[in-house]
Amino acid sequence: MSLPPLTGAQKTKLRGLGQTRPDVVWLGHEGVTTEFLAELLRQLDARELVKLRFTGGQDRHERAALCTQIETDAACTCVGAVGHTALFWRPGSEGSKLLANLPPA
Repeated sequence: MSLPPLTGAQKTKLRGLGQTRPDVVWLGHEGVTTEFLAELLRQLDARELVKLRFTGGQDRHERAALCTQIETDAACTCVGAVGHTALFWRPGSEGSKLLANLPPA
C-alpha cells in the first residue's frame, strides 16, 4: 500500500490534532513485536491518527530508528516525534477524514 505524500500544511494540521489526543499505544523495551504491530494497526484502522509513547527508556537515536521501523512495518507515516511520543497517520480505506478539507499534496 502506497501512502499519499503529505504537504507541510497537512503535517501541521495532523500534529495539531495529535496534541489533544491521548497516548493509545505504548512501546516498551521489547521493541516492535507482532503484538505491538497488531495493536497499532487496530488503532490506525479505528482512529487514523495514533499517538505512541516510548516507555522502554530508549535514547533519541533508538526512538528515531524505531519510528522508521514502525513506518515500514505498519505502512503508516510518522508526522511528528517529540521526546518520548510520536504521532503516526494512515488514511482510512475511503481516504483521510482528518484531512478532508485541506487541498491534496
